[in-house]
Amino acid sequence: MEATHGSLLERVARRVESRMSQPLVPLEASGRHVHLCRADIDALFGAGHALERRADLSQPGQFLCRERIKVSGPKGDFGSMAILGPERRESQVELSATDALALGIDAPVRLSGDIAGTPGARLAGPKGEVGLARGAIVARRHIHMEPRYAARCGARDGQIVSVYVCGGRPVTFHGVVLRVSPDFATYMHIDYDEANACGFSKGMLGFLENY
Repeated sequence: MEATHGSLLERVARRVESRMSQPLVPLEASGRHVHLCRADIDALFGAGHALERRADLSQPGQFLCRERIKVSGPKGDFGSMAILGPERRESQVELSATDALALGIDAPVRLSGDIAGTPGARLAGPKGEVGLARGAIVARRHIHMEPRYAARCGARDGQIVSVYVCGGRPVTFHGVVLRVSPDFATYMHIDYDEANACGFSKGMLGFLENY
């Protein structure tokens, strides 16, 4: 077993050395959460309720809210799901594939905001309930990137890239969508299923490939 582990580390080390000239992106693991529109905030928490900021997130202007809600599907529910602010034009539930299976929701893999034709879910707050007709998705792995860094990398908005992540469970993520905007900070976002697959730990970096 020690020899096998040592061989794995040697292969990872060689691969990392061969990629030292490739651009790096920091990774973040995103747990299940909800984005809410104004009408649904009113229904769940009362008319005029303002979402309370608990902590800032890495993306400028984005924050974790103090409020929590219950999200239900045909097979189960999560009693205390995080809400991310600010409010959106349309509510959306972001799940991992494992989460979706637990709820009994056949959620497709989509980029955030691309919710046409998706299934819905039931939301419950302290003041009421909302039945979403659509909006439940498994977020597609993606990279938020600042334009200056994209220019340095020779990368462009909408490009599909691969990212090699080294660590105890090295893996290459394919089909990663690059999203470039001056409103972004450079981070790759994966869900908890993907985080477990690569042995994610805070501060982990990935090498940009096929860009």
